[in-house]
Amino acid sequence: MKTSAILAAGLAALFATACTSTPKVDVRQPGDRNMTCAQLEAEMEALDDIQEEAENNQGVNTANVAAVVFFWPAAVGNYMEADRAMDLAEERQDHLMDIYTEKNCDG
Repeated sequence: MKTSAILAAGLAALFATACTSTPKVDVRQPGDRNMTCAQLEAEMEALDDIQEEAENNQGVNTANVAAVVFFWPAAVGNYMEADRAMDLAEERQDHLMDIYTEKNCDG
């Protein structure tokens, strides 16, 4: 009985971590045009981190392997969610770069 409870708890923990979650951003946010050049640069660097995390969530990792083994649609979902997060981050970077250029931040 005790072994069954431990096994059930272990499987529950595994299923709970089988899905990855990459942050998704709004392409246009209030206050974007009020940002300073330094703030725009910092936001674009943060978006690079989000894109890197999304790329990692698309590859082979513990969550995706568990998803394939136990519930393969979760692996597909992880990939699609990461892909969407990367697209949104790229669109936001383009939007911020337009503002950066309009403000003549690069000199």
